[in-house]
Amino acid sequence: MPESEAAAPMIIDHLDDPLPGSSLRPTPTGAAYTDREVFAREQADIFEKMWNCVLRADAISSPGEWKKVTVGREELIVVRTRKAGVKAYYNVCRHRGMRVCTGDEGKAKKLQCGYHAWTYALEGELVAAPNLTAMPDVDREEYGLKPVHVRQWLGYVWVCLAGGDSTAEPPDFDTEVLGEVRTRFGQVESIDNYGIENLKLGQTKTYDVAANWKLIIENFMECYHCATIHPELTEVIPEFADGLASQRKNGEVHGSSFGEDIQGFTVDGSAGVAALPAIAPNQDRKYYAITVKPQVFINTVPDHVIIHRMFPVSEQRTIVVCDWLFLPEVIEGVAEGRYDISKSVELFHRVNLQDFEACELTQPSMSSTAYARGGALVPSEHHIEEFHTWWQSTLALLESAEMHQVRVG
Repeated sequence: MPESEAAAPMIIDHLDDPLPGSSLRPTPTGAAYTDREVFAREQADIFEKMWNCVLRADAISSPGEWKKVTVGREELIVVRTRKAGVKAYYNVCRHRGMRVCTGDEGKAKKLQCGYHAWTYALEGELVAAPNLTAMPDVDREEYGLKPVHVRQWLGYVWVCLAGGDSTAEPPDFDTEVLGEVRTRFGQVESIDNYGIENLKLGQTKTYDVAANWKLIIENFMECYHCATIHPELTEVIPEFADGLASQRKNGEVHGSSFGEDIQGFTVDGSAGVAALPAIAPNQDRKYYAITVKPQVFINTVPDHVIIHRMFPVSEQRTIVVCDWLFLPEVIEGVAEGRYDISKSVELFHRVNLQDFEACELTQPSMSSTAYARGGALVPSEHHIEEFHTWWQSTLALLESAEMHQVRVG
């Protein structure tokens, strides 16, 4: 075989070995961020098997309200029922498979397929269909909407598709989700101080990012780039200019301190709004950040909380929804003109735009011959190596060489 046609290195190649002659560590190869088969494996083995945070629980506050969400390759209906709280189902009619809900959201007493009028209770069972009474042998539970696992935490609805239905056991929420919080906060009680489940939505923004989801996570986890592209953020948190992020290697618990003359986590460092009443002394004037794999970022500051949710669309496109959460009295005060949250929102909105532009300018190079063998991590980025190791072990890529022999040219 001519050298030009030789197979490129596997998508993860010798991640355990340092790069020759330096303290740098290797990254996955460029194909890890562009290969369709890899992305399909990620959808199946990560997003469709782990807990995903999909929407705020108060977005469906009364019985019959529903929203459509996508997790991995599956479209789901999340609905507030009359009897069973929040439930989630595959958006698939059990008759011939048409989408039951065709809009993005709505409110209904029942959920009905528009093809043959198979009708389902909000609790999922089949309750009506043409000629159904003539088919008494049809089990209405068995032919009800196919459910998925649901959990509520921090005022959000989390779903898990593992096992294919709600009768199979999902990954343990305490281990998989709350375990991430313990890693970054030291104990779950530390995040409880922020009372996130009782906060109200001040603003939400949706970003359509032309980049692989892993690039976005890697960017969020490190601050080696902060001095270069985040002037407003490093003014508020000067230690970020040194390249050290709040998220540290081996789960070191670290809150990043505000600058001495900074009054609040705002775009100009001016005072924010009413502080969250139960935060601990070591959480005052500090910013904490957590990545909850595979798709949530939680950012906490003394007077508000910022939560990102990622929804990968393709190997080169990711939707990111960002919520800014404040005390209920603050949201009421905004409506009455007593509070202004615009400077608080603007700071992280600018950070988002700066980060996502960097990711979008990085994505095209993942297909370049110059990046075929991947890049490097500097010492301050070594916690990203933990993410790469998790990704590698989750997909068992080294044991799947037949999928990942990507040819160059």
